[in-house]
Amino acid sequence: MQEMELICFQLITAAGGAKSNYIKAVQKAKQGRYEEAESLIAEGDEMMKQGHLPHGDLIQREAAGEPVSMGLILTHAEDQMMSAEVFKVMAEEIIDLYRKLESK
Repeated sequence: MQEMELICFQLITAAGGAKSNYIKAVQKAKQGRYEEAESLIAEGDEMMKQGHLPHGDLIQREAAGEPVSMGLILTHAEDQMMSAEVFKVMAEEIIDLYRKLESK
């Protein structure tokens, strides 16, 4: 496997794991288990950090003048990273709504 493919799969794996944790966090909040939900959000954030490291390396390479080929796998990796970030925001909002509903 080429280096670029490996980096892309690291991004995809990190984003997928993070997104799964964000989904589980919403499910825990729905059950009123907010501490577990917050823990899952934090675990998802750690997974995203693991994805941001190789992603940052690619950005630095491009900034240094080294061309980075934008193929289908990298496009997919970028999409997965963005969707995980969006889902985190939505998960936090949904968890907040569950808390507010429970307090009424």
